Amino acid sequence: MYSVVRVCCVLLSAVAFTACTNAPEPSSPAPSSPLGSAQVAPPSADGIGDPYYPNDGNGGYDVEGYAVSLSYDPATKVLDGDTVVTSTASDALSTFNLDLIGFEVSAVEVDGKPAKFEREGEHELVITPAAEVAKGAKFATRVRYKGEPQPSEDKGLGAGGWQISRSGGAFAAGEPHAASHWFPVNDHPIDKATFRLSARVPDGWSVISNGIEEPPVAEGGWTTYTWVEPNRLATYLTTIGIDKWTFERSTLASGTPVVNAYAPGTEDKKAVQARMPEVLDFLSEKFGPYPQSAAGGIYLNENIGFSLETQGRPIYAKWAELEVVVHEQAHQWFGDSVSVKAWADICLNECFASYAQWMWAEAKEQANLDDRYRTQVARNHERERYWNRKLYDMGAGNEFTAVYDKGQLALHALRRQIGDPAFDRLLEGWIAKHQDSNASWPEFEKLAGEVSGQDLTAFFDAWFRSASEPADEFLYPGSLRK
Repeated sequence: MYSVVRVCCVLLSAVAFTACTNAPEPSSPAPSSPLGSAQVAPPSADGIGDPYYPNDGNGGYDVEGYAVSLSYDPATKVLDGDTVVTSTASDALSTFNLDLIGFEVSAVEVDGKPAKFEREGEHELVITPAAEVAKGAKFATRVRYKGEPQPSEDKGLGAGGWQISRSGGAFAAGEPHAASHWFPVNDHPIDKATFRLSARVPDGWSVISNGIEEPPVAEGGWTTYTWVEPNRLATYLTTIGIDKWTFERSTLASGTPVVNAYAPGTEDKKAVQARMPEVLDFLSEKFGPYPQSAAGGIYLNENIGFSLETQGRPIYAKWAELEVVVHEQAHQWFGDSVSVKAWADICLNECFASYAQWMWAEAKEQANLDDRYRTQVARNHERERYWNRKLYDMGAGNEFTAVYDKGQLALHALRRQIGDPAFDRLLEGWIAKHQDSNASWPEFEKLAGEVSGQDLTAFFDAWFRSASEPADEFLYPGSLRK
């Protein structure tokens, strides 16, 4: 994710950092132990076990794939959905939950047999199958639902869900949770799954989503668009865009299909997106081969507060420029391919995507990163409200703050601490080790120590686990020390 707050900070950085770089001292931080697996919660639990968002996700099963079928009419704003969730039970399940916000649910089936269901709280769909699902069994849950999707009421940075575009179409995007606004889901990044979307819209409208497109099918004044993502993804990385898109189709040199979609009024973004293959080539040199099944971008004519790394095909706000493309494409490795185990680990996504912008500036614009680093440190020296934002285990609600600016400094300091060869091996090795899975910040610290041959405990404590300015020995390592 790249926030408009971050853009504000970049524009103002030549003068001073304003309140847009500040965050409150984390209050009541959650325990630092990350989720170890998707089965940390008890059977039938209404949360997967993340202390930051206790009600996100659900216990007792692991999702293998989502097959979402829907019809949506922009004239009425009504969505008619039919979703099949294929899962494996990690415990015997007499009941289990899915996350779904709003809608009237008309029927639920488990393995083809009618199941009882009820709604609890804001987003819990509690399902009681006709017969208990045995531990280790693979089972399919079908949910039919209808209604007008509702946007998130959370106004914090990254909030989204289902939103109406100025053209009258709609799109879904947001972090840390958005998928439950339009289909039933186990809504936490630890439970990654494949994704298939078939969306039926009136002729004249079209649909963009994740993955590889199948030929559209027209019938009776409606057209069905189908998109298939064979790579497992975290649920907040799913998306749908319904608009009168202008499509561009091509392939990367590797043969990976590329689909770009431009909403009416965003045709000027084609020049920015034309550099995406160059960006991916650069990032592949740093992080390893491009890890997604498809590539591209979705350009909205909307001034939303963020752009988002929806898997394989990021969503860009109207204000997005090349720097944002670099950031969101870096997420295809850091965040999408290797996803967090818990939201306390968010630096694994945002710190690295933000530092990728520095790496791009160094390689393509001959930026002197040591000078840039020293300037930012000097500007914020003794600014307690800049340094008191933790980069790991920062507390719920503080995830999308320091990771965009302090995170860049911390990673550059790490690079100078261990040297360029070790830093390069660390980035590529991290992706290779955890591709298509989830990982935690403590695991990154461990790998960094192994790759560098250094005891980095004090360094990581100073930069990532503490809410204060690092001591000079950690603030100015290697070539940063004059």
